[in-house]
Amino acid sequence: MELKALVDSIRNFEGITRKNLIKNVTKNLDDTYNIAGRTVLGFGDDASAIDIGNNKLLLMAADGMWGRLMEADPWWAGYCSVLVNVNDIAAMGGIPMGMTNVLSTSDKKICREIMEGITDGVRKFSVPMVGGHFHPDTPYNALDVSITGIISREDVITSCGAEVGDKVIVAIDTDGQKHPKFPLNWDSTTSKSPEIVQAQIMVMNKLATEHLVSSGRDISNPGTLGTLGMLLEASGTGATVELDLIPRNKTISWEEWLKIYPGSGFVLTAKEENVERIIELLEAVEIRSNVAGEIIEDRKLYLTHAHEKEVVFDFNMDRIMGIKEKRS
Repeated sequence: MELKALVDSIRNFEGITRKNLIKNVTKNLDDTYNIAGRTVLGFGDDASAIDIGNNKLLLMAADGMWGRLMEADPWWAGYCSVLVNVNDIAAMGGIPMGMTNVLSTSDKKICREIMEGITDGVRKFSVPMVGGHFHPDTPYNALDVSITGIISREDVITSCGAEVGDKVIVAIDTDGQKHPKFPLNWDSTTSKSPEIVQAQIMVMNKLATEHLVSSGRDISNPGTLGTLGMLLEASGTGATVELDLIPRNKTISWEEWLKIYPGSGFVLTAKEENVERIIELLEAVEIRSNVAGEIIEDRKLYLTHAHEKEVVFDFNMDRIMGIKEKRS
């Protein structure tokens, strides 16, 4: 596939375009997100952060399972509800503490499969599901999960800290397989031990406490370039990325790989002097990592390959979430 066709496919990917409405939803809360005077990070990141004193931040995030995922495999939806929330806290450098959920279904079989998936996810990641709410009489099936985490204020990793000249590191556990019923999910966790999966979460805390990265996000529904795009939006910067430097399982085409949701994957930015240490820590827990590009002042994301160069997003005109992160 030529680079322009690849970029066009990424730009029109539903995992990215469905994020476009977020700003329309959150704008009504723009004047109230810090109404209590304790909000350190508001909209635009993997988790929000509340100051709870003693130099500690309470990290808060929530994810709703995509309806298509629920239809494809209720067990997998339950398992992923744990995975995605734990990754949101990890991306901030935090330690996940506990989860709650809202489960809506009148189908006993689907309910059982979802809860089995949640239980298996809890055992794998060792983060408890401690409560929630159950709707037993809805005409639809839905699962929403929230999570809390904790981190020291000076250690938190945000999406808004990328600076011109920083290196862009793409880090993905490429050892896995596509989910048989939902091929845009890259399962790199179910076949691994809880010890290695939990180490992949805690390595982000190590990067945070050593102050090695300037910004980061976990790779989620928008895929690798869409996730990087959200980070660039929040930071008010751009980047140039070389396609062949992005870690990939070579059994998967570039078009599919750039859209895939990995079980463990992050985009990070860092000063050049920190890159070697970052990659050393990530690869020690089986997350393949590489410098794939650099942060630039021009508010565009460029993708290069061989002698080609294409604009993936021009943030002077385009938006993914449309949120330049607010930090108090």
